[in-house]
Amino acid sequence: MQDLLTIMRRLRAPDGCPWDQEQTHDSLRPYLLEEAAEAADAAGSGDPAALSDELGDVLLQVAFHSVIAEEAGTFDYAAVERGIVEKLVRRHPHVFGEVSVQDSVDVMRNWQEIKAQERGGWPRRAEDRVPAGLGALAREAKTQKLAGIPKVAAPQGRAAVAQVVAAAPDTPAGVADVLAAVVTWARSVGVDPELALRDRSLGTLRALPDQGPDA
Repeated sequence: MQDLLTIMRRLRAPDGCPWDQEQTHDSLRPYLLEEAAEAADAAGSGDPAALSDELGDVLLQVAFHSVIAEEAGTFDYAAVERGIVEKLVRRHPHVFGEVSVQDSVDVMRNWQEIKAQERGGWPRRAEDRVPAGLGALAREAKTQKLAGIPKVAAPQGRAAVAQVVAAAPDTPAGVADVLAAVVTWARSVGVDPELALRDRSLGTLRALPDQGPDA
């Protein structure tokens, strides 16, 4: 990691790379989202080499933001690493402390309680608990969970989707209603709708013939 940070500092130096010198936390946001999405695709590809490569690109984003912050005097990579290490220890008292758990449900319950304590017990607004950068299907799934929209059995879920499709107008609102119903159905059968559609799209793209530069 120190080698990567050293390279980033060199690229950001006055005699470094003009493009890298111009970047800010805000300008790098699209790249952070893109690299995370590509890593997610690689994780589902079954190709370890591709996953290793894409995780390197994600790590580059961590280093890039850390060096920018280091220059501004706001934080540095050591603070990033220290923060996540302390958080993992703090939120796993069943491993690093004396708390006993029965299963992963207990683990997640403790995790949420500890997270709330870290914020002084004040609940965050719902809109702050769902990252705006998530894909629309993933965002809808988290929104439904926060809103307490119940899962339904698979047959009823499919029937509900059909009913919404039949009643939906040919408008953005109608399409949104259908997509929301599909997300509810996906949740009921334990399918992540964002990943399911990403995997399908990726499969379709890989099946398309290669095209030349003039296509």
